[in-house]
Amino acid sequence: MDIEELVAREAIRDIVARYNSLGDSGRIDAMMTLFAPDAVLEVPGRAPVEGATAIGAFFGAVAEPAEGVPALRSLHHHTATLTIELTGRNSARGRCYFSVYTQDGLDHWGRYTDEYRRVDGHWLFAARRVRVDGVVPGGWADSRD
Repeated sequence: MDIEELVAREAIRDIVARYNSLGDSGRIDAMMTLFAPDAVLEVPGRAPVEGATAIGAFFGAVAEPAEGVPALRSLHHHTATLTIELTGRNSARGRCYFSVYTQDGLDHWGRYTDEYRRVDGHWLFAARRVRVDGVVPGGWADSRD
């Protein structure tokens, strides 16, 4: 493994961590800087969302309170077991597990399957696919569908 690969892997780890931190604190505009302009987000049960602007609007809508949905006082995403495979000088893919906690405890969990691309020297999400493996009945995510 050479220094360029190590730098790429660390940059990718950083955007995965920043995604959690920025999203959980409601800083959607800052979180969108982690996505390539033509990025794609796939969430189960919904049409793919294409483009960083549309992805930002999607996350903004998810963050809005909805009738009959418990109010969120805290939201914490945790990722684990991130594996990264460099597929080219400017491309990579990765997988990790996630768990999401609210003020009431564990809410839902699953996996992210990502594609990353280096754009203007910065690693960004080119695609993020979400797979939800489980949801706590009556929790925040269960109430959103």
